[in-house]
Amino acid sequence: MADIVRVLLPVLLVLAALLVLRRRLPVLFWWLVGYPAVALRVLTSYRATMDACGLTVPASAIRRATARVVGWQAAPVPPRHSLPWPTGSGLVMRLRLAAGQAPEDFTASADRLRHAWGAHAVHVRSTKPGRLELRLVGWDVLAEVRPARRRQTDGPLRLPLALREDGAWHVRDFRTVPHELILGATQSGKSVYLRNLLCGLARQPVVLVGIDCKWGVELAPFAPRLSALADQPDRANDLLDVLLEEMEARFRLIGLSSVAGPDAVLTSDVWGLPKAVRPVPVVVVVDEVAELFLAASRDDEKRRDAMVTKLIRLAQLGRAAGIYLEVCGQRFGSELGKGATMLRAQLTGRVCHRVNDESSANMALADVSPEAALAATSIPADRPGVAVVGDSSGGWSRVRSPHLTLEDAAAVCRDTAALVPELPRLESFRPVVATGAAKSPSSSATAPVVRRPVTE
Repeated sequence: MADIVRVLLPVLLVLAALLVLRRRLPVLFWWLVGYPAVALRVLTSYRATMDACGLTVPASAIRRATARVVGWQAAPVPPRHSLPWPTGSGLVMRLRLAAGQAPEDFTASADRLRHAWGAHAVHVRSTKPGRLELRLVGWDVLAEVRPARRRQTDGPLRLPLALREDGAWHVRDFRTVPHELILGATQSGKSVYLRNLLCGLARQPVVLVGIDCKWGVELAPFAPRLSALADQPDRANDLLDVLLEEMEARFRLIGLSSVAGPDAVLTSDVWGLPKAVRPVPVVVVVDEVAELFLAASRDDEKRRDAMVTKLIRLAQLGRAAGIYLEVCGQRFGSELGKGATMLRAQLTGRVCHRVNDESSANMALADVSPEAALAATSIPADRPGVAVVGDSSGGWSRVRSPHLTLEDAAAVCRDTAALVPELPRLESFRPVVATGAAKSPSSSATAPVVRRPVTE
């Protein structure tokens, strides 16, 4: 009996340690246990699994003739594959398709491959004609998302904002997708996504402009890093006029650079200008767009139509001038007034969190992919931060942004207040920032409110 206890006790301790490791450190558990087991299962059952899923082709005539000579039966041929290489959340294997096969065949069989190989998910991606990539995910990577190790990637205005369900990071690239629409109901994680976006931009030399017609309650904590903030519709209307003036001035600068002389570098946007004269990029964040477009009278309707027109002009022409839009809201529909559908067509980037109605999901993603809109309507309420990301190319994926508290995001904006670029046109819209915050609630009401200089 004592010998049995001495043998079983270490085994039980190892199993308990592996269970704790799987729960607390899933990446380490995958490298130690998950990857060797799944890779061995894939290699040993590859041919049988492909044949069972209908992903094989008949043997060639030469192979059939050779099999008849030796008295064998020529088995169906699966696509050639590489070794399964490990990743941070699974493994990846590259396939060379056989004649007559298409990537759509493997996409349709992805769920069957997942069950056959015991993976959490299988994603198929075509790399080039005749070749595709099978990416197996070992566990639910969206259960707990941590911030990316690299805050900035290989260029300006590129931010890793959310983790995709295949283990890769969704990178927001403003130069590739200049404008974006972000939708989400209350407590859906939309504000957390926006905080990650603002904190990433706050560390870069970018002009941040906020339009928040809920009296600034959403964007006011980020005021130290904002170059301009409009907290009511009239103020927002004036701010949009100034942004249009800035855009026109930048286009004049681009035009002048093209006729500067025979050695001038021809360009059609600000990124082709020399760094010495290149304007600083401007990112305009419009929070709760429905509040911006609410109209209770005929005058409000005129102002709303005027603001929609201005936003459309910024969306159509702003990319070349280095002005980018981030439009956020709980819903977005044609009831916002004339031009809302045209504005949505310019917002090629789409992020849809859990929404309260199906029409909002369709407004965000139906023109990207009907399957993406259906996936957005099935996001559970107990997983805030999960969203469906799509773009005009038709590709989409489930993502989840890492949790970021409002206090931490506001602290980042305070620490980066010295990076606020100088833009004289926006000086009158610079938000008022309270300095020397008091330590007690009673003294906070009497804390002096001063305007912080741009270069501070």
